[in-house]
Formats: sequence, C-alpha cells, structure tokens
Amino acid sequence: MKVAVIGGGAAGFFAALSAKKHSPKSEVVIFEKSNRLLAKVKISGGGRCNVTHACFKASMLSKFYPRGAKQIKKSFALFNTNHTIAWFKERGVELKKEADNRMFPVSDSSITIINCFLDEAHRLGLKIKKETAVTKIVQANHKIKLTIDGFDYVYDKVIVATGGSPKIEGLEWLENLGHTIVKPLPSLFTFNMPNEEIKIFQGLSVKNAIVRIQGTKLVHDGPLLITHWGMSGPAILKISAWGARDLANLNYEFKVMINWVGISNEDEVRRVLNRHCYNYDKKKIENSNPFEIPSRLWKYLLEKSELEGSKMNCDLSKKEKNKLINILLNDVFDVKGKTTFKEEFVTCGGVSLNDVDMKTMQSKVVSNLYFAGEVLNIDGVTGGFNFQAAWTTGYIAGQLKS
Repeated sequence: MKVAVIGGGAAGFFAALSAKKHSPKSEVVIFEKSNRLLAKVKISGGGRCNVTHACFKASMLSKFYPRGAKQIKKSFALFNTNHTIAWFKERGVELKKEADNRMFPVSDSSITIINCFLDEAHRLGLKIKKETAVTKIVQANHKIKLTIDGFDYVYDKVIVATGGSPKIEGLEWLENLGHTIVKPLPSLFTFNMPNEEIKIFQGLSVKNAIVRIQGTKLVHDGPLLITHWGMSGPAILKISAWGARDLANLNYEFKVMINWVGISNEDEVRRVLNRHCYNYDKKKIENSNPFEIPSRLWKYLLEKSELEGSKMNCDLSKKEKNKLINILLNDVFDVKGKTTFKEEFVTCGGVSLNDVDMKTMQSKVVSNLYFAGEVLNIDGVTGGFNFQAAWTTGYIAGQLKS
C-alpha cells in the first residue's frame, strides 16, 4: 500500500508514524512544501513544547475546543491525553505536568520531541521529502492522484495535514474536490491598544483577571499580561479563541472590560477592601494593596480612581471606595486591532467536520482521503489542546480504515 501524507508538521508526522505502525509493509512518504519540519513544535511553549494538557476525560477535554468540541469528543474516545503520554513514554520521552496542567517534556526542550519523531521516522523507514509541494489532487479509480513537481503519482491513501490556512484561497484545492470549507479566521491572538496608557506597564502581569467584551456575552478569566502593544496572557488568548468570529465581525475594534482582582462579586470585593482599611487604618492606601496586583499597577489604578495615594486607609470615604471598586471590577480599554500570539498561528475554520468521519478521519466526499490537524475546523484554546487535537486526529487517520 502506498500512502502519502501532505504536511510535515505535528499532525502530519503523527499520522505518518501511525500509518506505518498500523500497516508496517506500506510505503509511507511525507511531503512538506517548505524546508522546515515540525516548525510549530519547535517554537511551542517558548521552545519547550506544550505537548498536551493534563485533562484525562474525553468529556472534559472536549470542552476546551471552541470549534469541533462535539465531534472531537468521539475521537478522544479512541486517542486522548492518556494515550499521548503513553506514546511518548514508550519512546523514552517523559512528560511532566505544571501547576496550570500544561504538559511539557521533562527536558523542557522542544528538540526532545522533534528528535523523538525523527528517530521514530528513521526506525520505521518513513520517506520524507522537503521543499516538495503538492499542486493538484484528484480521485482516480478509487485511488488518489497527486501532482508533484509537474509529475503525477498515484497513491492508495492520502492524508492531508497541511495545517491552518489564513485565507480561504489556501483551501480551494480541497473545496474543488467537493468539500465544504468553513472560512478561516485567526483564533489565538492578543489585543492591540494603541491609544491606551496602560502599555507603560509592559511586562507586568496579574495572576487572575476576568475579561469581558462589551456588547457580547464573552467572558473568561485567567492570568493577564500587559505588553508594549496592549494585553496578552491566557485570559486574553482564551477570549480571543472563543470569540474569534464575533471579534472578526467587529473588525477587531471593541471595548474590553478588565476585572483586575478576579472576584466577580462586588460585595465580596467591598468586604475585602473594608476589612483591609480597618486592619491597616494608619497606612497609606498606595502602600497597602489588599489584592494581588503589582504595586506599580495598583498606584496607577488609584490615580485612575482619582484617589490620592498618600491618603490613609482610615480616611477613605464610601464614595472614594465605590469609585475604586468600580475601576477594579470594570476597567474599560479600547482595542483597535490584534497581534498573532507569537509565531503560534492558530486558525478557526477549515474543512467542515460534516464532511469527515471522526472515528476514522476519512473524507465522506472522497474515498481513501483522510484529514488530520488544523486543516479541519477544529481549534482549541492555549495550553496544549491544539497539539492534542493533532495527535488524536493524526493517530486515527493513520489507521487508514475503509
């Protein structure tokens, strides 16, 4: 059996390795149009590679996917986080769980993961062809014909793992085969705030903020990072993923509300502040922060509330406390544009899951054609979920069931 895998990224490699495992006598070749293999794996997690997330139930794991949750839940029944950990362990790569449940190789290096794949590919006898673009794909007598460098080659099975495309034109070749394409859009991105003073605090982070988008029902929490262009961090990335289409419809211009203290109940915030002012009545408000907010940011929020930082806690009036509480819970900023999260570009959109059997990853439109990874209309939030989708869909596609 001749098998072609289009794409030398995470999903493509995992699919190719799975195909060779399930059909040892088959000839499996990976075609990668660039000169780089496993590019996203290399840069993920700041070069440490966030392999997966320590969430072990399919029903819970699927909830981290803004698109494709219902469908990929079926796939997780076949290959999930438990299988991922075991797969790497069998090949000598131990994974560790961090406090936020992200999982990395113990080595803290993405090169460990890349070498694992390359060693396994060599051991199994995979063929890898870089700088080789597939320019055309057609079905021919129940097989698949690929046009590569001007020549036609026929394969028994083809797995498409080309990753996300920023433009719908990049998926036209699959649409021409009869597949429905959901318009691709950026999913994980940070917020640009060109006119906001908050940027002077670049590098400061808040452990747990609550982020809302005015005029929508979008709300998420988590750590928030102030950057030189605006805001980033898990809270921003999560809301950008879940709101990808809503925010695109707003042309990435909207108002974001920040709750700096991570407590949604106003009465609870008032109790914390009143208790603090009572216990530290003779201290200056600027030097006695009752919340986990960096001191420089705390002083800025006091100024924004028109409070004199030198004022004693005991001298704060009810009106002044209310004004401060309002800023702490409902600080508003203008967002005008987005920035892709580092180089880890993730899209929503792609091949409609209605066209794919999620238990085999085979196309319902073209027999013997399979899909894996981000080319599908599946995307997760930050934290290892997109790689887990790549491992899951790649492994299942590699089983090559008819």
